[in-house]
Amino acid sequence: MSSLKLTDDRGREHLFVGAPRRVVSLVPSDTFTVAALGCGAALVGRTDYCELPRDVVASVPSVGGTKNPRVSDILDLSPDLVIANQEENSRGDLEALTERGVKVFVVFPKRVADGVAVLAKLARIFRVEGDASARDLVKRAYVGLQEAEATRQALAPLRTFCPIWMKPLMTVHGATFISDMLDLAGAQNIFADRERRYPLAADLGRVAPLPEEKIAGRDVRYPRVTLEEIVARAPELVLLPDEPHPFTEEDAAVFRGLDIPAAKTGQVVRTGGKDLCWYGAWSADAIPRVRALVASSRGAIG
Repeated sequence: MSSLKLTDDRGREHLFVGAPRRVVSLVPSDTFTVAALGCGAALVGRTDYCELPRDVVASVPSVGGTKNPRVSDILDLSPDLVIANQEENSRGDLEALTERGVKVFVVFPKRVADGVAVLAKLARIFRVEGDASARDLVKRAYVGLQEAEATRQALAPLRTFCPIWMKPLMTVHGATFISDMLDLAGAQNIFADRERRYPLAADLGRVAPLPEEKIAGRDVRYPRVTLEEIVARAPELVLLPDEPHPFTEEDAAVFRGLDIPAAKTGQVVRTGGKDLCWYGAWSADAIPRVRALVASSRGAIG
């Protein structure tokens, strides 16, 4: 079997001599992707949050959370590959594994196209890109992506608010996977241009924000916003996902009580969070589902 060189999203090159046989996945969507590619038998470790597919993860031991995996437990499993995410996992943990000689392949998709590319890369890493089922899965994901890209050009974007947390109220900047998924479906993220400001009082408009040099290296893609800002940006659709925060009917009532177009037309909608934020194999079915969801709201508005 020929060797394979691939660069991960940290810019580090990895050499794969053969398909990995002992894999620890530190990301729920990557765990799902590995299984969807038919390689679930290679999984020897996963996180507490890796819940799908249930029949696969049930027999795979957990090594802790995504933010606090037990490095010693991972090392005890003697993995020949750890799959991680730059945003979901802690840098210190990943560096500790790398220093112990573990191959850590880090991904960080900020666009749906990047997430589909992760699926294609994992198919190559596991040497299943030529298998019929894996090949069809990758093709289906790319076809769905291409169809969405072509269709959105003809759509008038539906102004959309999609929070990810309630207390404090947080949403997403345009440079995020969630925002790009919305955009693909014809939903325009009303806070695509809104960066997170530091400190908290500045994010809420109460004091002047710290200068750029004072916040170097901090993630500014998840701003905390106010209800007044939402009203000012007048969303036609409010999407309330069930993860990472499980938005409830009580939460929905807050937005239905706002003076916004979405409340007036009944377009405050609860939906599945995985469709908005899980990249890789999940996106093959999520892309058409999100498109259908947005199309339904568009039709209801008239």
